[in-house]
This record gives sequence, C-alpha cells and structure tokens, in this order.
Amino acid sequence: MSNWLHGQDENLFIKQDDDGLILLTTEGASHFAQLALSCIQKEYPNKLNQVLSDNSMLQEPRALHPAFYGCFDWHSSVHGHWMLVKLLKLYPQLPEAATIRQKLSENLTAENITGEVAYFKTASKSWERMYGWSWLMKLSEELATWKDKEAQQWSANLQPLTDAIIERYMQFLPIQQYPVRTGVHPNTAFGLSFPLDYANTVGHIELKSLIESRAKDYYLSDANCPADWEPSGEDFLSACLEEAALMQRVLDAEEFKLWWEEFLPAEKLESLLTPADVSDRSDPKIVHLDGLNLSRAWCFYRIAKSIRSPQMIEAAATHLQATVPNIATEHYEGSHWLASFVIYALASAR
Repeated sequence: MSNWLHGQDENLFIKQDDDGLILLTTEGASHFAQLALSCIQKEYPNKLNQVLSDNSMLQEPRALHPAFYGCFDWHSSVHGHWMLVKLLKLYPQLPEAATIRQKLSENLTAENITGEVAYFKTASKSWERMYGWSWLMKLSEELATWKDKEAQQWSANLQPLTDAIIERYMQFLPIQQYPVRTGVHPNTAFGLSFPLDYANTVGHIELKSLIESRAKDYYLSDANCPADWEPSGEDFLSACLEEAALMQRVLDAEEFKLWWEEFLPAEKLESLLTPADVSDRSDPKIVHLDGLNLSRAWCFYRIAKSIRSPQMIEAAATHLQATVPNIATEHYEGSHWLASFVIYALASAR
C-alpha cells in the first residue's frame, strides 16, 4: 500500500509506490505550479548579477531580460519556466493549466527572446556559465519533445537563444582546461549534463561529441571522490554525485560500472546517504541545502539506472521525504527556485 507524505499545509504532495519510488500527486503538481506562477512575472526582488560595461546596462530587470525577468534571478526564472512546461506535459488537466499557458505565451514570445539574445551578445563571457546555460538547454529540450501546437511555437521562439548558448558551449569547452568542482552554480558536471541530454534528444552531433570528449578529459581518471567533505555550507549540488550522473550519461553501462567502483567506493558513498540538515530556511545560502538533498535524489535515480542499486532508490526516497514537505514555506529565498528541483528529482525516477 502506498505511503502518503504530507506538506506543511496538509496538502498531499508526493506518494511512495510499492517499488519505493517517490511520485508526484496531482495535488502536488498543482501546488508546485502555483509556486512558479507566483514568481515568473514577479520582477522584484531581483539579483541581476551583471558586469556593467556602461550606463546603458542600468535598466529594469524586465528591460534587460524580457522573457526571464522573474523569480529573483535569470536562471531561476528559466527553470521555473521549464517546470511549468513539464507539469503541463505530465498533468494537462491541472486547474492551473490555462494560466500556465497564458503566462508562457506572454513570456516566450519571439520579440522577448530576441531581447534575451541581445543581452547575451553584450554580457560577459562567463554570465550564467554554465548553470543558467544548462537549464535553458533543458527548457529547450522539454519544448522540442512536446507535440503541442503552442509548445511548438514557444520552442521555435526560443531557438535563437538556444543557438546562442550552444555557440557559447562550443567556444568555451575547448579552452576550459580544468573542470569546476564546486557544489554551487559553476559546477562543470551539472553544466554539461542538460546540454548533453538536449544534444541526444535533438540529434546535435557536434555538441554531443564535444561534451562527451570533454567529460572524459575531465573525469575519466577520477577515483576516490572525497564525498566525506560534502556538503559545504552552501552546496545545492553534490560535486561527487553530479560528476557520476554525467559519466552515467557518457559511458555505456559496463564502462560506467567499472568507473563507478573506482570513483566512489562504498565507504565513501556512505556519507552521502543521509540528507543534509537545513537549520534556517530564511537564509538564502543555508536553504541551498534543501536543493542539495533534491539534487542528490535525482543523481541517485540516474546512477541507479546503471548499477541497479536498491540502496540508491532508498536514498533518493529518504532525501525527498526529508525535503519536499519543507518546500511549502513563506520564505522566498527557497520558494522561488526549489519547486523546480522537486519536479526534476521526481521526474528522474521515471
């Protein structure tokens, strides 16, 4: 019999099936959709994170980023849009469906995306590298795989920005000699995972080849990842697990099993199986640890697909159970972005 898990407001967000997988309920889908809807057109507070080349850059967020100006920062807006697309695909009868379509249509216009591309042309080379780039590729992939008339129009509108970011990957990866192994935005392994998914899905051979080649350059010889050093106090990604989740994509199943045995022996893995404690969800850095628990879950699900590990499935469930009920908080520090992490983690179980 399924075990139902409750959110703070007593809505039923997730359930556990007989195989131990955590699944989203319709009530949960509606709840998380509302979190994204409440912020994708909420302009302030806003963290622009830009280098000012001159005073022409001193503009309102919506002028600089006509499509992705909400949800506190650009990348959170992008993955908020991805989440709404994903939820519409999975739950087309959501009560919020019409509102979701309306807001996506208002934001993902050809004109707005032209403005986003224009900003990229003037932004520093490292702007949103590669975290925001990666989420944009995930949004583009989600739209490209949806045979819905409106979605196909949004996809076509988004394509120039997708192409601009692919160009940045193609320019940057050949000159990036060392990977970034931090547990926050610049993490290279995470930054390569979603564009590789995109390349595999749409058949972009050049991007796929480059990412796979660089991933092997960066990570193929890695062993004994220092998992017992994780987490640091503001991680929302596991450096060890994100690397493994990327290599699971790059290597065939047998190659990955051999690599995994050297990379993260059982005694090292043990330290990652217990969810991180989040002491203050009103603190914008400490609440990152909720994201860490959710991203660990999606990595556990991904890795388990190759090594057939019940321990991984159980660990993913434990992390989700510890975290999902706490996403329904009044603190914008977490609510503007964590819902997307929930949906991606749950989708990874499929």
